[in-house]
Amino acid sequence: MSPRHGTRFENTGVPAPLLRITTTTIRGTAQVLHLHGEVDHDQRQRLESVLERAVAERPPRLVVDLAGLSFCDSTCLNVLLKTRIAARAAGIPLVLAAPTSQTRRLLEIIGADEVLTVHDSVRAALAGTG
Repeated sequence: MSPRHGTRFENTGVPAPLLRITTTTIRGTAQVLHLHGEVDHDQRQRLESVLERAVAERPPRLVVDLAGLSFCDSTCLNVLLKTRIAARAAGIPLVLAAPTSQTRRLLEIIGADEVLTVHDSVRAALAGTG
């Protein structure tokens, strides 16, 4: 864990997880992965694992909700781009939803917004075409 992270669980002294991922399955429609916290090099393997598992489950649409991200760097974007390739090969639309202004700016700077489908909200991501 990088030294800039000092959040701890109350009364335990154990570092709090930097990334929390929750999943919502909408039967016959999509699987939505909600990312909360920070994604950096230390969290890469965990995020990759969850996304690989989601693609393997072959939902009709895979939505990654970025609204809860407080930090996203090139590591996170590389994982998302790698997942886009795997999802496309599996015939699954990958859609990003509700990126924070920092994440949206990063997508724009590197041109990832040209290859990834991005919507302003989860609702729009579920309604839009992949």
